[in-house]
Amino acid sequence: MRKRHWLSTMVLGGTMAALPVLAQQPAEQQVMDLANADRAQQGLPPLKWDPALAQAATQHAQLMAQQPALSHQYPGEPDLDARAGSAGAHFRAIAENVALAPSPQALNQEWMHSPPHRANILDPRMDTIGVGLVQRGGNYYAVEDFASTVAELGPQQIEQKIGQLLQQRGLQPAGLTQEARQTCEMDHGSAGGPKPWFVMRWTGTDLGRLPDELEQRISTGKYHKAAVGACGNPGQGFTTYKIAVMLYQ
Repeated sequence: MRKRHWLSTMVLGGTMAALPVLAQQPAEQQVMDLANADRAQQGLPPLKWDPALAQAATQHAQLMAQQPALSHQYPGEPDLDARAGSAGAHFRAIAENVALAPSPQALNQEWMHSPPHRANILDPRMDTIGVGLVQRGGNYYAVEDFASTVAELGPQQIEQKIGQLLQQRGLQPAGLTQEARQTCEMDHGSAGGPKPWFVMRWTGTDLGRLPDELEQRISTGKYHKAAVGACGNPGQGFTTYKIAVMLYQ
């Protein structure tokens, strides 16, 4: 499941001496640092700050502070992935925690004592975070947005990455980039130039691997050249790349 969110309404009080002392830092920074401390204890890499996620989280926290109850979506409000996408985030997975508590430490303790919230903080797929806080009535209306980010790349960058994978497998560039781009836009067949022996089109988020079917074709040893074309607009929010590879003997 690519989108996951959880809320918590318990207001915590008291002190938490066992937690790090972070009072000199902005509250949003404290929330991120506490989450990263929890991840470090599990051997997970730290989350990086994402301004787009922070913008989306802050906007939702502001709306949440005006409502009688916590929620991940209010009437007339876009859902989580649309909010994050509109703010400029690009991702393959996204999750959200919301809560109400008097301090960053209390927020973190509440989330970490709730299995679904804890799972979001400790999700190894997530690599970025944005935090939105609104202080009202002695408490923070808090939103943590997490994402597994996808790089915003142009066609040439996408083609270069896939081309490198093909060259690692012994295939040389066929010099037919424009034809491959046009083929990428097509539902079937191929565009112009010499007819390829095999065409593979796919949509995905991982530019570090080739589709299994394409790997199997290459492994036959029948093909010596390849053309790569990227097409379409990856867009914002859930981001995917559309790619075509043409194989030649």
